[in-house]
Amino acid sequence: MAKPRIIITGGSGLLAVNWCATMRDRFDVVLAFHERMPALAGSVGHVLDLSSRVQIQAALDEFEPQAVIHAAGCTSVEGCEKAPELARHVNVELAENVAWACASRATPLVHISTDHLFAGDRPMATEETPVAPQNVYGATKAEAEVRVAKVCPEALIIRTNFYGWGTSYRQSFSDAIIGAVRQGRRISLFDDVYYTPILAESLIETSHALLERGASGVFNVVGSERLTKLQFGLMLAEVFALDASPIHRGAIADVPNLVARPRDMSLSNEKVRSVIGQDVGSVKDQLARLRQQALSGLASELEIL
Repeated sequence: MAKPRIIITGGSGLLAVNWCATMRDRFDVVLAFHERMPALAGSVGHVLDLSSRVQIQAALDEFEPQAVIHAAGCTSVEGCEKAPELARHVNVELAENVAWACASRATPLVHISTDHLFAGDRPMATEETPVAPQNVYGATKAEAEVRVAKVCPEALIIRTNFYGWGTSYRQSFSDAIIGAVRQGRRISLFDDVYYTPILAESLIETSHALLERGASGVFNVVGSERLTKLQFGLMLAEVFALDASPIHRGAIADVPNLVARPRDMSLSNEKVRSVIGQDVGSVKDQLARLRQQALSGLASELEIL
């Protein structure tokens, strides 16, 4: 029996390749890309211009996916600030196009948003906390949520902050920490920026659990523990049995000319836990899984892309 199919936009991105690696045993995966096409086992590549609603509809007609994962976007805070029109085009207009096409074909949509939406003056924001973006990136992602929900009311909108194994052209936050520590290279991590990180695999599994339950609307798919970037780095070194001495305490205030960003990006995942009926796992458990992924060969497979 043929496996069901999913399409993932932003097919060369960090989340897309991890999504493929996590779900390729259960789904036929189409990685929709603009320029770079990763040759990842378990996937087929498809050139797709997300500025064309007609092309997106044609892809839906051709592949008949069970769901579309919209992971394409401009995610660099500094890059968005320097090119706000481009950021709005990619993060808002293309997302709206994908949502419109999915709605026109009654195709379930998972739209990937961010935890970068709030003022950062209080911990553990819920799905009902009013957004108050501090920069262009946050503003475009907030607008995208509104546009997607308007044209595709059944869309599943996922707010998150994930880590996982990266590629030769795109490192994750955990990659950067592991690389620096293994090389004995000093790395400074903020002790005044809080967030609720989640392993990409857990994010992906949870998103599919929500899809299976027919969930729609906004969900915070994040870890359960509020940590600083420094705490995360030290925990990562501990789980990987690495010498943590290269990790040093830093402060966001010490970085000059940094684009304004929230100091507290932590989100509450109480809503998603109540819907799927289980926890997403502790940070240490997820870091142990990250290490197991390396031992199983996933890190090496993605690194050579």
